[in-house]
Amino acid sequence: MELSLRSRLRAGHQSAFGEIFDDHADALYGYALRTLGDWAAAEDVVSLTFLEAWRLRGKLLEDGGSVRPWLFGIAANVLRNTARAARRHRAAMARLPEREAVPDFTDELVGRLDDDARLAATRRALAGLRRGEREVFALCVWSGLDYAAAAEALGVPVGTVRSRLSRARTRLRGLAEEELAAVRRGAEPSGRSGQVRGDRVPAVRSVEGKGA
Repeated sequence: MELSLRSRLRAGHQSAFGEIFDDHADALYGYALRTLGDWAAAEDVVSLTFLEAWRLRGKLLEDGGSVRPWLFGIAANVLRNTARAARRHRAAMARLPEREAVPDFTDELVGRLDDDARLAATRRALAGLRRGEREVFALCVWSGLDYAAAAEALGVPVGTVRSRLSRARTRLRGLAEEELAAVRRGAEPSGRSGQVRGDRVPAVRSVEGKGA
């Protein structure tokens, strides 16, 4: 009898891991990129997710549907660890004496610069959300997981996913209104931790529209 994909994964069949990589790597990369805003870091998250999946393969239940929620749950944990490591790195760098900045004159493709700008603006808008709300928003709106799959990925009840997503949408609408009011006044948007100044209304509206 042919083994199921989950059974093959549990048994450590490399062909099974090749299948799930082909099927889910792009979606995981998109999830990590939107969360981190860094192309190289997103690639690292995908690699670490599959390394963790290999390490944790014995804990995967043999019965069940798609392994997508399982993979996204691992990715969510990797991203949490990445965020903690980044905070420790920033704290360590802040303790170092300042060095003279060296300008970077590297030419970049215009399309990539535009993508980076839009992505940075979206991440600034999401910075006002709690971590749980950001995770649910990223999984359900950006990565297309349904409530049940997101609940499985995060290890929380479906009702929690629904309530967090509802709060995320409400707070993003409020942020959009705040940004619009600031622009109408001709003032810089109010500062938030980890944010840079600029007109963020179009990006926030774009995010809100995706979650509608």
